[in-house]
Amino acid sequence: MSPQLKSIVSFAVRLVLSAGMLWLVARGTNIQQVEKDLLTVSPAIFVLAVAILFAQTLVMNARWLLIMEAVGTPMRAIAGLRILLVSLWFNQTLPSTVGGDLVRVWMLRAEGVSWGNSVKGVLADRVTALIGLVLLITVGFPFLLARIHDPRPILAIGSLALAGLAGTIVLITLDRWPARIRSIWPISKFASLGFLIRFLLLGFRRRGVLLSTAILIHLMTTLTCFVLAEGLHAGLAVGDALLLIPPVILLSAIPISISGWGVRESAMVAGLTLVGVSPSTALATSVLLGLASVVIGLIGGAVWLTSRDRQRFAAEQQSPIEREATGATQSPSGETA
Repeated sequence: MSPQLKSIVSFAVRLVLSAGMLWLVARGTNIQQVEKDLLTVSPAIFVLAVAILFAQTLVMNARWLLIMEAVGTPMRAIAGLRILLVSLWFNQTLPSTVGGDLVRVWMLRAEGVSWGNSVKGVLADRVTALIGLVLLITVGFPFLLARIHDPRPILAIGSLALAGLAGTIVLITLDRWPARIRSIWPISKFASLGFLIRFLLLGFRRRGVLLSTAILIHLMTTLTCFVLAEGLHAGLAVGDALLLIPPVILLSAIPISISGWGVRESAMVAGLTLVGVSPSTALATSVLLGLASVVIGLIGGAVWLTSRDRQRFAAEQQSPIEREATGATQSPSGETA
């Protein structure tokens, strides 16, 4: 099967999964109430949610610029923001087989960045965001134990946090494992990434700022959900949002659906109903969050339509880009010092 056909099949599967999960979660809610909430929510509340998400994009860009600096390829803030917004356009709004991260790699290459540094910069950006989310969930877990008495969500969230912590430890120590293990593909590739992540967390001179931005972006998503829930009169407390929204974000990041649709709604309903929010209001909150994210994607689309890279990108074959991007890995040693 060709890479292009694999991408199409993968997209089709994720589309079916998104639709299926949305249908299942809608079955358990008062769909008429959901429709009413979506139509009657204050426009000012929705605009505020979009504004918070746009500010979040600026923080995401700041984090990414720090990472690109660490890999030895400093970028201008405006260039980074342009690339990031375009990637959100591809991730959020297009029924495309080209992911936003791949577009980021391609646009970095157009800026003169090597394939190796482009791939490392994008992957490290993803991983540091995940680490920030895992830390946020871990810190909140003792408070969650005191707030939620149902053992099932406690076990699920605790398992997520534990798996994230264990995965982080494994990743940042891979390059110190026995050589016979490190030489196995794809462990050898992850070992190189792990070396970079360890440097970012422990050796980078601006590691405190980097980790703070990695946590802040998830707090901003949590704030967005809280604002939307307030607009729907959900009765969601700030503390409950801080405890329950981060696990929802983590589950939504699992790449089995289209931009998290379906997974996010299922997790949001399951989480917020634990603290007394009605299923229909929880679903409406999640849908509004998704729509606000789409608006940010549309802003990225406007940037893409005016970009000098658009015509050149359309003229190129996607499969060669995929082959080069996925195959480009270099050891970060010597480039991150």
